[in-house]
Amino acid sequence: MSLLQTTINRLAPVIDAKNILIVTQEALAKGEAYHALLPYQSLFEPVGRNTAPAIALAAAYLMLDGADPIMVVLPADHIIKDEVRFLAHLNIAIEAAESGKLITFGIQPTRPDTGFGYIKAKKRTECQEPRTEERGPSAKAASGSTQPAALEPHSCIYEVERFIEKPDHATAEHFLKEGDFYWNSGMFVWRASVILAEIEQHLPAVYQVIQNIIAESYSAGTFQQAVENHFAAMPSVSIDYGVLEKSSRVSLIRCDIGWNDVGSWQAVHEISAKDENGNVLQGNVIALDCKNSLIRAEKRLVAAIGVEDICVIETADAVLISKNDQTQRVREVVDVLHHCGATEHVYHAKVNRPWGSYTILEEDQEGFKIKRIEVAPGARLSLQSHNQRSEHWVVVAGTATITNGDEVITVQKNQSTYIPIGAKHRLENRASEPLHIVEVQVGNYLDEDDIQRYEDNYGRQPAITKGIEK
Repeated sequence: MSLLQTTINRLAPVIDAKNILIVTQEALAKGEAYHALLPYQSLFEPVGRNTAPAIALAAAYLMLDGADPIMVVLPADHIIKDEVRFLAHLNIAIEAAESGKLITFGIQPTRPDTGFGYIKAKKRTECQEPRTEERGPSAKAASGSTQPAALEPHSCIYEVERFIEKPDHATAEHFLKEGDFYWNSGMFVWRASVILAEIEQHLPAVYQVIQNIIAESYSAGTFQQAVENHFAAMPSVSIDYGVLEKSSRVSLIRCDIGWNDVGSWQAVHEISAKDENGNVLQGNVIALDCKNSLIRAEKRLVAAIGVEDICVIETADAVLISKNDQTQRVREVVDVLHHCGATEHVYHAKVNRPWGSYTILEEDQEGFKIKRIEVAPGARLSLQSHNQRSEHWVVVAGTATITNGDEVITVQKNQSTYIPIGAKHRLENRASEPLHIVEVQVGNYLDEDDIQRYEDNYGRQPAITKGIEK
């Protein structure tokens, strides 16, 4: 089960699925992710602009019909082991948000971690007994237990003194010793109108773009179309830096819920099952005399001998080797790649698309490229043509329905077909099982922008589209 679906399931005892709204970048809502989003309301950002614009967008959308709901803002990549305790705190946060507070969840630090932002609590302002009786049997089922988890005697709401960006190790150690500092979980609860009013006050540029989107959605087209027309004008700013650090409405609920932000490989090591030597071994791995290490192989054999406290991640794109406590620095590698004009951090061997995915198996400068293409059941690619390459398709699993010029044919496993240069063509999977084909492209130019699209099921521009494959 994906982390996104786990996050949604966690809310089932208190929030109906029809009230789930997912905001994500359009580039991420491809392939399997696209189909996972279908049961829920979704908004797609054409470009990434950090959390403040995304939250402003969600608040505005939720208020379109005149409602003013309480918003529970949760990232989709968090692990919460004690879901019963989380739901108890969430009930208290919702009640506090009804009175106009901006509620954030603060996590009690267990180590001097430099990968998290911190929040310093000012003082205790009010305490409540967690309302365990309101959770009901559904909440207990979500936690996998029929017994209520042991809760701290009181759940206290604190005033927030200040937010602190990710500190160095010495500063994080000081925070841990002082005891009034909490990890910033990035989970929030507030009323939609309240957060929009705070955004208007502290981030007027974001608020103005939101007003432009709302105005256009009322006058012409849909809210999503208005987003596509205006969202790129948003400044890129986090909700913490842009609003919460400046607002007088922010309060914190201290949480001990088995929380982990799966934002680093160190976090993956912490939450995963380990062998007797503290190792997490995933994939085709041989580890001899290794301790407290995460070694993950996605494509090739990885052999490690006599290493300790390290992280080795092998993928089709790259190999990462790091000390466990240094994995947060992977962003520095991305910065170096960007500075050097490299593309490894942008283009990947496997690329998700709304209809499925493709994986580049081999690419040669002599004029050919080999791909593995997977098409989801019921999905189809756009009707398209290429000006500088031909394509040879071999079906290796499933059944393909192929438009090739004026002809529509069915191609079974172990059969093939040929798409000439310039021919209008389409690949479609009408079956209930995934379709897998191997594609061999041959031509003088094989980059992804040699595509002219005529018809498309996913709202992409029906013309020559630069930089978008199929």
